[in-house]
Amino acid sequence: MRLTKTVAFAAISALALSACGDAPGAGSRDSVRAVGSSTVYPFAKAVAESLARSNPGMKSPLIESTGTGGGMKLFC
Repeated sequence: MRLTKTVAFAAISALALSACGDAPGAGSRDSVRAVGSSTVYPFAKAVAESLARSNPGMKSPLIESTGTGGGMKLFC
């Protein structure tokens, strides 16, 4: 149960941080994309759907389950 809470917190934090303002000189984005672990996919998808419902003018976040390895390849 503790691991589930930790993973849930990490997923929420990642989505929240991706919505923060850009760093100076960084390009602007009009969408959120989360790719990776199939373990958190159902939770991340639910958070993305809730975010889209709460922000009608925003594009719905793209959530992909590629497994941890696939997410790390895109991240690194």
